[in-house]
Amino acid sequence: SLCGLGAAGAAPAAAPAGECAMRAPEMNRRLLLEAPERLEDGAGGFSEIWVPLGHVWAAVEPRGAGREGDQAARMQLKITMRGVMQEAGARPDAAMRFVDGARIYRIEAVHEGDPRGRTLVCYAVEEVGR
Repeated sequence: SLCGLGAAGAAPAAAPAGECAMRAPEMNRRLLLEAPERLEDGAGGFSEIWVPLGHVWAAVEPRGAGREGDQAARMQLKITMRGVMQEAGARPDAAMRFVDGARIYRIEAVHEGDPRGRTLVCYAVEEVGR
C-alpha cells in the first residue's frame, strides 16, 4: 500500500512500521500531461504547441503564496502522483505541464516522493490570465 492507501475501492492497508510518517495524499484529480513541441513556421522561426501525452491521477495541494509582485498571477502547487505512470507514456519533467479543465499547471521541478519511487512529486505554478 501507499502509506495506508488501498487499491481502488479497497479498504486502506497498513504500511510497514516506520515506512510512512505522514498519511499519503488522496489522488483524486485526473490531470492531462502535455509536452511542448516546436513547429517550424516556414519563415525561419517556430511556434510552440502542446501535445497530450495521457492522463494521470494526482493529488493537487497549494504550497504557498505566489512570488513577490506576482502573487495574483501565480499559485504555487505540489502535485503528487503514482511513480508508475498510468495512461501517460512519459515521466513528467520541467518542460511539461498539467491541464485540469481550464486550469494549467506549469511544472517547475520533479522528484521521487519516497525511496522506493512509488510516487512522484511535481512542483508547479498555475498559469493565470492566459
